[in-house]
Amino acid sequence: MNLTRRATLQTILAGSAAFATLRAFPALAQQKGGTLRVGLTYEIDTMNVYSTGFLGDAQAAVVEGLLAPDTHAKYVPVLATEVPTLENGGIVVAADGKTMKITYKLRPDVKWHDGKPFTSADVKYTWEAVKDPKFVAESKDGSEAVESIDTPDDLTVVVNYKAILPTFASTLFTFGIFPKHMLEGTDLNTSSYNETPIGTGPFKVKEFQRGQYVVTERFDDYWRKAANGDKLPYLDQIIFKMIPDTNTLITQLKSGEIDLVVQSPYNQAKQIEQISGIELIKGPLLSWQHLDFNFKRPSLADINVRKAIAHALDRTVLIKVQGGFPEAIKSPVVPVFDFFDPNTSEYAYDVEAAKKLLDDAGYVVGSDGVRAKGSERLSYAFMIQAGRADDELAQQVIIAQLKAIGIEAMADNKTGVAYREARYKGGYDLIYGRWITSADPVYSVFWGTGGANNGQSYSNPMLDEAFGKFESTLDPAARKAAAAEFQKILADDVPSIPLTTNVALIAKTEKLKDFVPNPTNMTNFVDTSAWYMG
Repeated sequence: MNLTRRATLQTILAGSAAFATLRAFPALAQQKGGTLRVGLTYEIDTMNVYSTGFLGDAQAAVVEGLLAPDTHAKYVPVLATEVPTLENGGIVVAADGKTMKITYKLRPDVKWHDGKPFTSADVKYTWEAVKDPKFVAESKDGSEAVESIDTPDDLTVVVNYKAILPTFASTLFTFGIFPKHMLEGTDLNTSSYNETPIGTGPFKVKEFQRGQYVVTERFDDYWRKAANGDKLPYLDQIIFKMIPDTNTLITQLKSGEIDLVVQSPYNQAKQIEQISGIELIKGPLLSWQHLDFNFKRPSLADINVRKAIAHALDRTVLIKVQGGFPEAIKSPVVPVFDFFDPNTSEYAYDVEAAKKLLDDAGYVVGSDGVRAKGSERLSYAFMIQAGRADDELAQQVIIAQLKAIGIEAMADNKTGVAYREARYKGGYDLIYGRWITSADPVYSVFWGTGGANNGQSYSNPMLDEAFGKFESTLDPAARKAAAAEFQKILADDVPSIPLTTNVALIAKTEKLKDFVPNPTNMTNFVDTSAWYMG
C-alpha cells in the first residue's frame, strides 16, 4: 500500500503518540542515577535560549518555559498550570476583535537552580529583556506584539497583546524564562548566564567548555514528580559532547563513548543497527531540507535563474543518496499540517526547460562550461554546515546537477559560530540546509521582510501581507486560506526551493528508558526528567 506523505507523517506521529501514552504508567524498574552522554552535531554558540542560532538541545534540559510541545506536537503546560484557550477563558478577544489578552496561572513552589522562587515577575522581566533593542537575540518573535504585562500576584501573568497572535504558544515564554533576580540590570549580551544559565529545569549546568562539552547535573529541588510519586529527575547527569563531524560521532557511538545521537546520518543507518546495545528509532520531525538564494547576487535576484535551478534539481537522487528516508516535497509547509496546500505548484525535474530559461534570459555558456551575462558569471559559493554527512552528500549531488545546466557551485562549508554567522548574515550565494518549526509555525521569520532567519535579503510585500493574515487570526478557515496564499507566492517567486522532508534517526543505548521523540524545534530534550538508565 502506498501512503501519501501526509499519511506517512501522521502514521509516524501516531506511533510516537502511542509510545508516549505508555509513559503515563509507572515503568517497572525506574532507578535513580547514571550519566547519559549525548553527541551533538554542532558546536553550541551560547546557552542562552533566545540567542542561540542552533536548536537548544542542552538548553532545553536546563531552562523551561510556560508551555512546551509534546510528542504529539500539541502544547502542554510546564511552568503554567494549563494552556490558555478561548474555551477555558485563558484567551479573551477584545470586543473589536483586534486585540487579545492571555492569562497564565503559574505553578506554585517552583524554584530556580539557586533556590530562589519562580514568580510572575520573572515572566514579565523575560518580555522586557527580550524586546530590549540592546539585547542581540536570534529571534524576538512575539515580544513586539505585547503591549503590556500585568502581574496581579506572584502566580498570575496577564499578557495584553496589541493584536491577535494565534502563534503565541510557539514564540515568547515557551522557549524559556529568564531569572529576574540574576539578570536585571546586567548586559545580557555579555552575561555569564550565556555560558552557565540557571533555570527551573530538571538539570543545572555544572560546566561549559566552548566547542567541547556541556555537563549538566540533577537539580534536586526540581518541581516535577513521576506518575508513581518518585521525585524527578532520575539521571545524575546529562553530558552534551559537541562532535560536528558525523563520522566521528558514529565512531564514538560504536566505542561506547556516547549513548545518544538524535541526528544520525541517514547513510549510516544500517551500520548503526549493527552496533550491539544500540537501538535506532525513526522519529517524526516538523522539518524540511531546502536550497536558498542570496538576493544580493544580481543573477540570483533574477527569477529566471532561480526557476532554472528549481528545474535542475532531481529530488529522487537526493533521496537515494540519503538512504531513502526523506520524501519529496513542494512546499515548506510539511504535509502533516492541516494548512498544507496540495495544490501548490512545483517545478518538475527538467534539464532542457532549465537550459531554455537561462538561454532566453541571456546567460551564455562560456568556454569553461559556466554561463555568464556580461560580467555576472553563474558561479556561486555554496554553503552547508560542515561535517553533516547527509548534507555533504546532497551538496555534491546538487553541484553535479547545476553543472549540467551551466552553473558552477563551489563548496564553501563552515561549522560552529562561523556557519551560524554566515547563515544569518548572508555570507553565502547558495545555502542548503534544514529548518524545523514549532508545533504552530511562524513562517515570516524565514522569508518575511527583515525576518529573524532571513539571511537571504529577500523581500516581497505581497508575501508579507499573506504572512500577516496567517499570523493575525484565530479563525482556522482564515488561516488556511492565508497559508494557501503564501504557499502560492513562495512557489511562484522561488526564494527557496523546498526539497525533502526530514525524519529523525535517533540512535540510543538500550539502557536509556522512557525516551520519547519530540518532532518540534523544542528538541528531544524538552522533557528529560523521567528518563532513566535501566
